Amino acid sequence: MEIPGGLFYTKDHEWARIEGKNAYVGITDYAQSSLGDITFVELPKAGAPLKQGEFCATVESVKAASEVYAPFSGKVLSVNQELPGHPELANQSPYQKGYFFIMELSNEEEKASLMDADAYRSYVEGLSR
Repeated sequence: MEIPGGLFYTKDHEWARIEGKNAYVGITDYAQSSLGDITFVELPKAGAPLKQGEFCATVESVKAASEVYAPFSGKVLSVNQELPGHPELANQSPYQKGYFFIMELSNEEEKASLMDADAYRSYVEGLSR
């Protein structure tokens, strides 16, 4: 299972990569492997305001449907235009081509409530015990 460093992680298995005042957001390798083959993704609308921990997207797979929650508060700048037509990208490349959206952060201090790669790895290992 891939858990890249330099990202922030939620207990709901979302990741965020901060670049300046913006963040790329997606679901983790653990989430996509737990869901199985992803068949549908519903993304937020560009311009939509988000609050940290708030429902913002849906992902469906052959196994289940799952809600995606915003790792930060802010505003959706753009969505991954490739993902709705190719939801398998979330399985194949969860941290690169399979990202869900880019958001503008309104409170970067919220990252204090998220996990780094080491903490997330420990968290996931605890789930499989």
